[in-house]
Amino acid sequence: MSINQFFRILWSWRLLITATTVGAVVLALFVAWLMPPRYEATSRLMLDIVQPDPVTGEVIQSQWARAYVNTQTQLVNDERVADRVVEQLGWMDSPILQRQYQESGQAETMEYRRWLAQRIVEHTTAGMAPGSNILEITFDSTSPEPAAKFADLVRDAYVDHTLEFRRLAAQRNAEWFEGQTKELQARLAEAQQRKTNFERENGVILTDDMISTESTRLAALAGTAPASQTQTTQGGGLAPSAGRLAQIDATIAAASRTLGPNHPNLQQLRQQRAALASSVAQESAAQPQVVTTGPSLESLYNAQQQRVLAKAGATNEARRLATDVLVLRNQYQATAQRAAQLEQEAQSNESGLTLLNDAIVPQTREFPHYPSIAGLAFAGGLGLGLLLALLLELFRRRVRGVEELRLVDAPVLGAMHTTPKSNNESVFSFSRFRGERYAT
Repeated sequence: MSINQFFRILWSWRLLITATTVGAVVLALFVAWLMPPRYEATSRLMLDIVQPDPVTGEVIQSQWARAYVNTQTQLVNDERVADRVVEQLGWMDSPILQRQYQESGQAETMEYRRWLAQRIVEHTTAGMAPGSNILEITFDSTSPEPAAKFADLVRDAYVDHTLEFRRLAAQRNAEWFEGQTKELQARLAEAQQRKTNFERENGVILTDDMISTESTRLAALAGTAPASQTQTTQGGGLAPSAGRLAQIDATIAAASRTLGPNHPNLQQLRQQRAALASSVAQESAAQPQVVTTGPSLESLYNAQQQRVLAKAGATNEARRLATDVLVLRNQYQATAQRAAQLEQEAQSNESGLTLLNDAIVPQTREFPHYPSIAGLAFAGGLGLGLLLALLLELFRRRVRGVEELRLVDAPVLGAMHTTPKSNNESVFSFSRFRGERYAT
């Protein structure tokens, strides 16, 4: 089929196409006029997903942010949120709604409260504003004022439900952690008592570094300078300046290795020693003779080492008991800290949501939008008219030009048509199939 044939068909069925298009537009506008209008109002709030929680300090990870946002949008349409709105509106005591509930035929399959909540859910939609963490809650109604009012009510109910949900969850966790804290406290007391009893029975005492006092004494003896078994001072006791004299002697011995015998610093040290030696002699003469005897350091070290080896097994057991006490103490402190944190969170008024603005009363209705309806009806009616014209032409085919006769191999002698003139007269002319033309 050529383009000319197609347009000939459309032109021949132009009345049908026009009537179908006009009828579709009129019918669509009439139906839209009969339907109740719909107004939409939007209330907005911000999800604080990029800021740390003021109580716990936790931040939602980026991989969980999408799931968190989807969860919040689903919670807006939760029946518990809608039930709060029903309570605030006082619908439970409305006789009109009760009569509508009975007439709806759902009294046997659905409770009255749930039926009311479904009316809120059906008109509520929630979604995120593009490229932001702003949650938009939209409510549609047949009147502009109720649409704005219900949008704010749903938003407030959602915030209250989120806060209550967080408090209840924190309270349940806090109670569990408090129970664990008491249990750990009892176990810690038992472990501490076992450690104390064991140390008392075996004579083992551990320091905070889990080192026994016997091992500490052994380390102290190992680091002590060697001393002779018997120390005696003749002609007097130990002079107070004897220590300083020994220090100067050591300094002179060290300086003699690097300095010459006539070096001024070395000579000055010798002069100081001479003066100090005289003072030591005077102090020694003034003190009575003291003879101090005692065991050698080596014998003390060996004896202490034997005591440490004898109590090695008891020390290891005491160290194990001390480790149990330390682990239980750390667990108790961590659990008690978490319980206190959850208790604080259970009393917090922070919901993680920030209210932005109340819903504005819509000035224009979202439905019906007559220009859009008329445009869609025009397109649909025109398409339907074209389809009907082609179907009718298919079942009632007519010859509208020489080209159509050629498709069926019909013999054509010529074609007669009219040629308009300037004086509104028509002149018929005859054209043979070969192209020759004769005026009649």
